Amino acid sequence: MAALFYVAKPVAIAVDNQKRGTWVNTVPQPLTGKTLGILGLGAIGGEVARLASAFGMRVIGTRRRPVPMENVAEILPPERTDEVLAQSDFVLLLLPATPDTDNLINAQRLAKMKPGAWLLNFGRGHLIKDDDLIAAAKAKKIAGAVLDVFRQEPLPADHPFWGAEGIIVLPHVGGPHPQRDKFVARLFVDNLGRFLDGAPLKEIVDRAAGY
Repeated sequence: MAALFYVAKPVAIAVDNQKRGTWVNTVPQPLTGKTLGILGLGAIGGEVARLASAFGMRVIGTRRRPVPMENVAEILPPERTDEVLAQSDFVLLLLPATPDTDNLINAQRLAKMKPGAWLLNFGRGHLIKDDDLIAAAKAKKIAGAVLDVFRQEPLPADHPFWGAEGIIVLPHVGGPHPQRDKFVARLFVDNLGRFLDGAPLKEIVDRAAGY
């Protein structure tokens, strides 16, 4: 949601203008009526859909098992990803890193997006073919990208993302939480008790699926 507001509202521009003591009239973009496409409608995607819909956004997306979800207008299987890209004003990546998702967003997929659309990656760095994204943003084939995850972290100082036109680099701020250790410890203790009692565990990883 912070990435959506960063793109749509000219707050960063106003801060830069303040440093120069310059008053510049700017017009914020409304999120209401825009389409948010979420690739990877899991638990996090569902929560983002709830928040985005509260701002009047239309939410669509993909899911391996495309069952109806609250606050999501249309859910498609992964093989129809191109349809989501073509409709969306913002494309949010929340997919895991698996052999099937490696380099999912390449030149061909970027060409399916609207020229004014933004790509937001808060999933895994392996989802994007870096060179193709840099080229698409530079050529204005998309409006730009907000990236919070990368193939290598910290992002190397010589990586072209740092100076790429239209690309915002964030230092993986989407994962940390001030009480994360407490949440993890609570889950571990709960699962330990379940394991000793022979009860089903929570938050199980599907090794076949890869996440």
